[in-house]
Amino acid sequence: MELCEQYRIPHSQFLGGDGRWSDLDRAKAMAWAHWQRSVCPECRTRLQEWDHQRGGDPHAYVTDTLRCPGCELIEQERDHVPQDRSGYGVKIQLLPREQYEQRP
Repeated sequence: MELCEQYRIPHSQFLGGDGRWSDLDRAKAMAWAHWQRSVCPECRTRLQEWDHQRGGDPHAYVTDTLRCPGCELIEQERDHVPQDRSGYGVKIQLLPREQYEQRP
């Protein structure tokens, strides 16, 4: 369903159908949207996964540490962005070295 949402196509088309939205496609899309709204945007879990009374487990997940070199580089560069108005709207992106060196 995630790919169907991304490409804005009905699930039946993803499975090889003609691309017309059926009642089942609409029901699936609505269920997907409802499920997506129940997911925390930060940790990507759902409250019921933690709630024993709702079939969950308060110890369902454990934390793990991951260091992303790309995110680290972005954070280091962010230290050089002015905190005053001159830094408003500054976006930091990662480019492959070859692409960066070919820039005009």
